[in-house]
Amino acid sequence: MITDDSFQLTPHDIRAHEFPRAFRGYDPALVESFQQRISEEFERILRERAQVEERLQGFQEQLRAFRDRERAMNDALLAAQQLRIDAERQAHKDAELILREARTEALRQVNEAQGDERQLRERTDDGKRQFAAFLANFRALLERQLGEVDGLQAYAQTAAQLQAGLVLKKQA
Repeated sequence: MITDDSFQLTPHDIRAHEFPRAFRGYDPALVESFQQRISEEFERILRERAQVEERLQGFQEQLRAFRDRERAMNDALLAAQQLRIDAERQAHKDAELILREARTEALRQVNEAQGDERQLRERTDDGKRQFAAFLANFRALLERQLGEVDGLQAYAQTAAQLQAGLVLKKQA
């Protein structure tokens, strides 16, 4: 098997190759003409190959650039996903902290409200007791005053009777 590395034929090799002359061999003009056509075709093919290799090299560079961009985009995507995951974790932590603080504050407010309610009930009970004591004292005062009024009324009746009795005695 012949590879490109072991057999390198150039258009010059084709033009310069000489065939041995034989009796009744090939027509030298036709062989030279054929050699000329082959060498020209071979030159064209080599030029095309060089152009194709240049284009291939350009495509390979583009492919390398695209792969670099793809790698960069994948890295950016992974970084964005990690950032999203980290942001979600932080949001959950923040939410838990806010809930914990809210529960603590709610418990504090409930305890404070219960303390205020207890104080209000104690004050209400004290007020009821004081009002009951006030009513009892006021009732006692009024009863004493009524007793004095009754005493004054009895004294006034007695005095009126005595005076009426004196007036009758004076008239008699």
